[in-house]
Order: sequence, then structure tokens, then C-alpha cells
Amino acid sequence: EDPSLERHFKGHRDAVTSVDFSLNKKQLASGSMDSSVMIWSMKPQIRAYRFLGHKDAVMCVQFSPSGHLVASGSRDKTVRLWVPSVKGESTAFKAHTATVRSVHFSSDGQSLVTASDDKTVKVWTVHRQKFLFSLSQHINWVRCARFSPDGRLIVSASDDKTVKLWDKTSRECIHSFCEHGGFVNHVDFHPSGTCIAAAATDNTVKVWDVRMNRLLQHYQGNAVVNSLSFHPSGNYLVTASNDSTLKILDLLEGRLLYTLHGHQGPATCVAFSRTGDLFASGGSDEQVMVWKTNFDAADYDDVLKTQKSGTNVDGPQPALVQMDCGVHVKKTKTQDPGRNHMQQEEAVLANTLEHIMGQLDVLTQTVSILEQRLTLTEDKLKECLENQQKIIQNKTS
Repeated sequence: EDPSLERHFKGHRDAVTSVDFSLNKKQLASGSMDSSVMIWSMKPQIRAYRFLGHKDAVMCVQFSPSGHLVASGSRDKTVRLWVPSVKGESTAFKAHTATVRSVHFSSDGQSLVTASDDKTVKVWTVHRQKFLFSLSQHINWVRCARFSPDGRLIVSASDDKTVKLWDKTSRECIHSFCEHGGFVNHVDFHPSGTCIAAAATDNTVKVWDVRMNRLLQHYQGNAVVNSLSFHPSGNYLVTASNDSTLKILDLLEGRLLYTLHGHQGPATCVAFSRTGDLFASGGSDEQVMVWKTNFDAADYDDVLKTQKSGTNVDGPQPALVQMDCGVHVKKTKTQDPGRNHMQQEEAVLANTLEHIMGQLDVLTQTVSILEQRLTLTEDKLKECLENQQKIIQNKTS
């Protein structure tokens, strides 16, 4: 079956800039030029939440790995961390000296990387929103920054036409990919962490091996490519372009599989769900669309297995056309009951740990909100005292 449009959401009042699914696929977050963050429920008849707090366009949104927080970056130079519930409480911190284009959580949910028009990439702790360090070798706006799946590398894309690969520990730029003929709008890591894909204004998508620093695949389109997302199996890539289309590329065979039409005007953003059976897109037409992939069921099985066991997909590499970063997990028919029991226990432990991390996210966010409120209360008390003192001084004089 071909990919199919499942549903579309209307509520934004300007172009949609970013979309992301929660881990359990119950919610979908979107950011817009209308300065709002919206949280859509995937259950019918449940109303969306509109979060207002940013004072200018929201350029990027992302759910934390646990799904208990949403990060957003804005033209107002701040990053906000939201609790995606009815109250929609958030804490804000000034992250950069210019527009924040990109926010991305590390896979353990402990760190956040941000990219900005101030030409820097910055890394923060999530729980206290504490600044850790800055990466500053780009010479133009930085459009996008992402952690590698294992958290050891950071990749960034810029209007200086380069994609830079950074070592998080040494904070050094270990390689610059300079093959693009235009501004680089978006970049992301393959689920295996062995390669990256970048989309650019020269109408191309390029895929590089980060171990060998060599170009693996080059797709030439007819319009500016604004965004891309890897399928969790690592076998497919979806892109969003200015020609209003979404394209699905088969990375194993190195060819275009599908061209999807739905948006009126440029398709600005696209993202697969964590299990890969859905993907969402946003456009300048103010619409958010949810699509069903209808790919091979084996792809989902592999992804679900890896997520439950909490390990990286790192199976045998298949033969590829110009590409050696696709990953399949081979299935064996013989099953060991003891091993199955161990896997079940591992899955339970992983789920418990995930729940604890999620609760920690919410608790620390609540503490941050209370701290902000306390600071506001202290400021108001100081102001009241100063006013009282002025009144007393005026009376005595």
C-alpha cells in the first residue's frame, strides 16, 4: 500500500514550522509563525492545547524522550520547556542573542542542544536549564543541530553552506562537510549513528558516512528541501520541499519511492513517529497533516524490538546501492524461552526506568516553575516596600 493521509489538524494562524510526535504517539506537537505551540491529541474529539508564552514566531518544537516535556525555540531568542497538559505551564530561559532555530533532546533526556542565528550551537542541562558550553565555528546562521543516538556527537547545519560534526566531550569540530551549493536547512543522524543526512536550498539531500567522512548518496530535487526525517528502521527517509510535496526515499536501493501531495504551498517540516508507522508534516498553508506509512510490517517489528530491549539497532549490514548505513535485524525462528523471559524482564525494567525519568522531568519542571514564581513574588514584595518607603518619605517631608 502507498502512504495515506490519516487526518489533518487546523488551528494555527500562520505557517507551521515544526512537528514532533510524543513517544506513545498519543500527542503531536507543532510550532508556528503565529507564536504558539500546539499539542494535538491523536484521539478523535479531544481538543488541542494552544500554548502561548513566546513573544514571537516559534521556529522549533520537540518532545523529550519520555514524552513528559516539550521544548520550543523562538524568534524571541528564548527556549521554553512545557508540560504538555491542560495547564500548559512552562519555564523560559534566554538561550541565544538571536532567533533560536532548533531544539533537540539527547536520547537520555538529560541534555538539550540549540542552534541559532547568532551563529552558535549551545548545549544545556534539561533539569536546571543550565548552560554547559557553546560551539562557535559557523560563520552564518545555524539552522539545525542534533545529538547522535549515543550522545557522543553533535551535527549542525548552517547558512554558511557547511554541515559540521562535533565531538561533545572535546567540544572540537572533527569534520566539516562542504559539498552543498546552498544554505543547509536541516540535518539529522541515521538511527544507527553511522551517517547523517542534510537538506539544502540547492534542492538536494545528501547522505554522508561519518566514520569515513564520505558522501554516500545524493538526491537532486526540483525545489528547496526544508526538512527531513529518518524512518526508525533506517531504511527510508522522508523530505519536505518548497514544491509542496513530501518525498519518501528508499535508502537501501537509493531511489525515490513516493511523492506525496497534500499541502497547498511549501511543505516546511516533516517527522516520523518513534515507531515509524506514522509521520507528520506541516506547511505554509497553516495545516498539520498525519500520514500512515503503510511500509513493510517487518520494519515496525524491528523498531519495536529494539525500543523494548533498550538497545541500538546494530544488526548485520545488507548490501546497499551507494549506501552502507541501512540496518536490518534478521529474525530467527528458534526461540530460547529463558532468553525470552530475560527480554521481558529487561523490557519491564526499561519501562519502569522510563516512567521514573518522565516523573523526574515533570518534578524538576514544576520546581523550575515554582522558582520562577517565587522570584516574581520577591520582586513584587520589593516593589511594594520601595513604594511604601517613598510614601513615608513624602509624608515626612
